[in-house]
Amino acid sequence: MTTAAPAPTRGLSALALGLSLLVVAANLRPTLTALGPVLGLVATDTGLSPSTLGLLGSVPLLAFAGVSPFVQLLSRRWGPDRTVFTATAVMLAATVVRSLPGQSVTLWAGTIALGAGIAVCNVLVPALVKRDFPREVPLMTGAYTATLSLSAALASGLALPIGERGGWRVGIGVWAVVGVLALLAWLPRLRSHERDLPVPVGAALPGAGPVPAARGNRSMWRSPLAWQVTAFMGTQAIFFYLLVTWLPSIEVSRGVDPVHAGWHLFLFQATGIVGGLVVSLAMRGRRDHRLAGAGLSAGMAVSMLGLLLLPSLDLLWLVVAGLSSGASLVVALSLVAERSRTTRDAARLSGMVQSIGYLLGIIGPIGAGALFEATGSWAPVLFGVVVVNLVQLVVSLLAGRDAYVEV
Repeated sequence: MTTAAPAPTRGLSALALGLSLLVVAANLRPTLTALGPVLGLVATDTGLSPSTLGLLGSVPLLAFAGVSPFVQLLSRRWGPDRTVFTATAVMLAATVVRSLPGQSVTLWAGTIALGAGIAVCNVLVPALVKRDFPREVPLMTGAYTATLSLSAALASGLALPIGERGGWRVGIGVWAVVGVLALLAWLPRLRSHERDLPVPVGAALPGAGPVPAARGNRSMWRSPLAWQVTAFMGTQAIFFYLLVTWLPSIEVSRGVDPVHAGWHLFLFQATGIVGGLVVSLAMRGRRDHRLAGAGLSAGMAVSMLGLLLLPSLDLLWLVVAGLSSGASLVVALSLVAERSRTTRDAARLSGMVQSIGYLLGIIGPIGAGALFEATGSWAPVLFGVVVVNLVQLVVSLLAGRDAYVEV
């Protein structure tokens, strides 16, 4: 028997729901992407090696992997909206803590807490999008990822100019302002008692077809399709977080001015906005995303080959990389929602994808730092990314099929 989809919360318009999601999205990336451009200042101040800096850049991903499996427990206890609010408050406190002067322990502790807070939002927001906008998942996912990309791009471009004037701690700490705005934007959700309820457990969503009458309690972790979606998320995460952490360093090693390198990182992420919006519109009304996933994976591979073989055209390759990467994230998040029959399944799949996917993403920053330290060259790193992109292409042909995770 099919259960009707949950209705939006009374008293909160679709506009209010959408805006609150977008402001929270704006808070999820700046604290991460602001670090890459100031790594040179951090190294000078703290004496950390490239491999250690790569580990620092991977700490949030470790937190994503460690916290994501437990987010559903928090959501069931407090409700998804209250859980997101609490996570946002933790992120705000962590941003302040890691920018405090003194020993580097505050930098590490704040970064760990920051990653934990982001992990909670990473898991719950796709489920909330599916709950609040069940008929507009690709469009809302595109708007959400566009906001992610825009805020991340601004942080990348402004972090070093701010850091050179006020110190690198100011460059990564000023983004606490966005956290305050996110808390304020989320408050109206807490005033609605329905928003404190967990994501509905057995509600079938528009376009998902009937929920099978005899649904078992099979683990999401035993579903091949769930693993395919997870692998797609993981490979695109390797690409994105490697470039966010190391692109400025790669560019500086080739003679690019550090400030210009920071703005090149801005370009990479800003073009991701366009890619995300275009692919979200192209995906509307379609459930088979194999062509989109494969094409974007190929674009990412071409961009890295371009940086490796024709570095003089770096701006062109960064535009291609940004368009492909931003669109790939939209595809990955849409797959979480569109391969799920119910909001419960979406939340469970999101937890698995965020946990294992970002655990795979750790390979990017740490592996790149270690490989550069061992070889003294960024060429092996770029070649390795191409291999990852080709793996992503193969995975996209599996995860992009029109099918549902059966659990």
